Amino acid sequence: MQFELNEALIGALLFSMEDQAGTFYLDTEEGLIVSDDDAGPDADLENGDRYISLPGWDSTDGFRLMEHFAAGLRNPVLQHELSEALNQGKGVFRAFKNTLARYPETEKLWFSFKERGMRREILRGYNGLREEWGLARIGGEPEETGDLVLEDFRFRPAKETDREAAAALHRVCIDELRSRASGAEAAILTAEQSSAWRFPGDLSLMAETGAGDFAAYIAAVRRGETLYIHALEVQPQYRGLGIGKSLLSRFIEEARRFSASEPGEAAPLRILVDLPAGSEGFSQALFRDSFNPCMTRYCLEIPAASPGSIEFD
Repeated sequence: MQFELNEALIGALLFSMEDQAGTFYLDTEEGLIVSDDDAGPDADLENGDRYISLPGWDSTDGFRLMEHFAAGLRNPVLQHELSEALNQGKGVFRAFKNTLARYPETEKLWFSFKERGMRREILRGYNGLREEWGLARIGGEPEETGDLVLEDFRFRPAKETDREAAAALHRVCIDELRSRASGAEAAILTAEQSSAWRFPGDLSLMAETGAGDFAAYIAAVRRGETLYIHALEVQPQYRGLGIGKSLLSRFIEEARRFSASEPGEAAPLRILVDLPAGSEGFSQALFRDSFNPCMTRYCLEIPAASPGSIEFD
């Protein structure tokens, strides 16, 4: 009954587990997947020494996996759309699939996430058998998929011809900033963001999809020995895929080359970036790349007083 769990067998198991219409068994002697229809009249499918059932996988397992995937997304727009699809009742699987079809990069992430979940079930079942055989457990977690998604994006220096797309994205981000900040805070931050915006600036990069669609950009201007990142913005539909972090890492490498190419004696170059309220989660990416906090800004809004209402002792 003992058999080796290789990639070919895992692939066959994955395919059969998704087929909800038939009943399948693993022929442990041949290392093949068989069903009632193709096993042949002489096959004793009830013989547990040779034929064993596949790891359990039904629509409930699939739905639970979709819920976990949607809950783990960091893109609030897509997370909301997928949650609505999962809560609509009838036709939930079709609705989930149709929603993801509008976001090809995230759809690829879903397929990888789903395969990892099913592989875990296969490995769990196989390790249960190995314990029965008196053998040590094997395996580990399947590989992460974030880098697989980023392979679908291209990163390049920004050009003047990218200005229109970058400006449109900047307006979207300014509106988002204004909507989540208080009156005075919104006025201060949006005014600063708007006045500081330069494109392409002194050092800028952009990300685009494999189809050439504008996805994100980072832009900085030079002030003496400081590169000030005044914008790092990602299109709403592409957030949560690690594009912003990847842009930042590539920008730092470009800044090192930028500094080394300066004429005369090499001088230190610092990079400065402000995080608007609501973006503090990105600080983890900054810490990873050795940024240190140098200032914290607070804002207090004082309502306008009516004329003659202020008295001094």
